[in-house]
Amino acid sequence: MPISDLESRILDSLDEQTLVDSLVALVQVPSITGTAAESQLQHDQADALGQLGFDVDSWMFDLDGLRAHPDHPGEEAPREEGYGLVATLGEGTPALVLQAHVDVVPVGDLGKWVDRDPFSGSIVDGALHGRGACDMKAGLAANLAVARTLAASGVTLERAFGVHSVVSEEDGGLGAFATMLRGHTADAAVLTEPTSGRIMVANAGALTFCISVPGRAAHGSTRLEGVSALDAFLPVYASLHELERERNAERVPLFLDTALPYPISVGRVTAGDWASSVPDLLTAEGRLGVQLGEEPEAARAALERAVAEACAADPWLRDNPATVSWPGGQFASGRIRDGHPLIAEVSASVTDLSAGAAPRLSAAPYGSDLRLYSGLGGIPALHYGPGDVRFAHAPREQVDIAELLAVTRSLVVLAARRCGAHY
Repeated sequence: MPISDLESRILDSLDEQTLVDSLVALVQVPSITGTAAESQLQHDQADALGQLGFDVDSWMFDLDGLRAHPDHPGEEAPREEGYGLVATLGEGTPALVLQAHVDVVPVGDLGKWVDRDPFSGSIVDGALHGRGACDMKAGLAANLAVARTLAASGVTLERAFGVHSVVSEEDGGLGAFATMLRGHTADAAVLTEPTSGRIMVANAGALTFCISVPGRAAHGSTRLEGVSALDAFLPVYASLHELERERNAERVPLFLDTALPYPISVGRVTAGDWASSVPDLLTAEGRLGVQLGEEPEAARAALERAVAEACAADPWLRDNPATVSWPGGQFASGRIRDGHPLIAEVSASVTDLSAGAAPRLSAAPYGSDLRLYSGLGGIPALHYGPGDVRFAHAPREQVDIAELLAVTRSLVVLAARRCGAHY
């Protein structure tokens, strides 16, 4: 249906320049997971949303209590504190929550960044650059812009609207976990992760693993007296590749053009402690993709079985088997039920503004907070937000400003409709 006069009036209150300026300011804060800057962004947003008239719940985490919980989602970054932030406009359970995380991953090799400043927030050829520009401060800026727009428009909401800002998404989802345990709920939630114009109705999970492979130390000049843990790892590594092939053999249409929905990636390998010694231990840390609808325990068992089979077939590892542990982030898969009204509502908010084709529905191959909202929180949730995930975690990270503006306008319309805005 066409945009109504009411919706047009609300959209007139969207200050696009402030939206872009706020994203620049957000990117310029180096809010790497677990740092003080991450906390500062939470405090800044709490102040800003309170000034807009939102009812703000900002709290400091009981880290010991969260870590002792049987469903603790795992952590990888060191952390001494964490803060939650929930802001609500209106009374009762929010009809819609927009959620984003403030934390970003480390910048990597500074020499790979074009302007050598990963937190510049510079704008070049219509794109805003910097760590977190895509993942997901563009979504965070969009959510805050929707909040400012509703407040500035002077509308009354029949049903409440909420904004959730969380920490620690990049290393497991501790912020979303704490928010759900605090009892915050909603009728529906949109996580404004980068989706390239698609509506992500499901996402795979991701489990961090560590494989420890023993060897036998010897002087490098008498290498044959020892057993290199690096050599011993090779059949295990080959077994991981075979497991990856098996787990991706059946094509899942919802992943569209994603060539490898459930990857198994070894991201860090450490072996030995002296250059002229045969290494007696290797550790390989990586991530295992969890299939849609698969229990994390079943995914863990599959990898452990593959490692055990590789050890059983190897003369050294048969008597000196590798061991598997599961530190760090533990993301289950997540999904909104087919046909949930939120899907059509998000689609309509896009098409009614653009008069174009409806966004394609798809699934993401990465873990996110979606599984905590839809699972632990019982909140129907999906992804729709500005940016292309292929730029995330990379030294070319960026977001197209035109896309940011278009997505934000769609979210304003969605919020107005779902929350019953009127004058």
